[in-house]
Amino acid sequence: MAIKTIKDLEVYRLAYSLAMDIFKLSVGFPKEEVYSLTDQIRRSSRSVAINIREGYAKRKYANVFFRHLNDALGSSEETRGWLSFARDCGYLEKDESLCLYNEYDHVNAMLYRLMKNWKTATDQ
Repeated sequence: MAIKTIKDLEVYRLAYSLAMDIFKLSVGFPKEEVYSLTDQIRRSSRSVAINIREGYAKRKYANVFFRHLNDALGSSEETRGWLSFARDCGYLEKDESLCLYNEYDHVNAMLYRLMKNWKTATDQ
């Protein structure tokens, strides 16, 4: 399948969806976490999708595109760290945090494959 818009990238759609899931879950975090954990997990989860989107916009320059995908990987790992804190602080159930944690592992694998196969994907 040809990639014509950012929405054709499955990894972008998944990252965006996960950021929205985290937003919905974090609404229930305690008020004292608004300026720390809640803000941080929302920012990092959104950063995954936004870095993919920004990199795609600059895909003409492979090194710039890959830098943004690498930044997306970093934000994904940051989000996984915040998920661990949220679980250990008792703000998320173990099952829901594990599910999200695993979904970000899937995002990471997709980002690695995209970086490895980008030339092939665009030539089709």
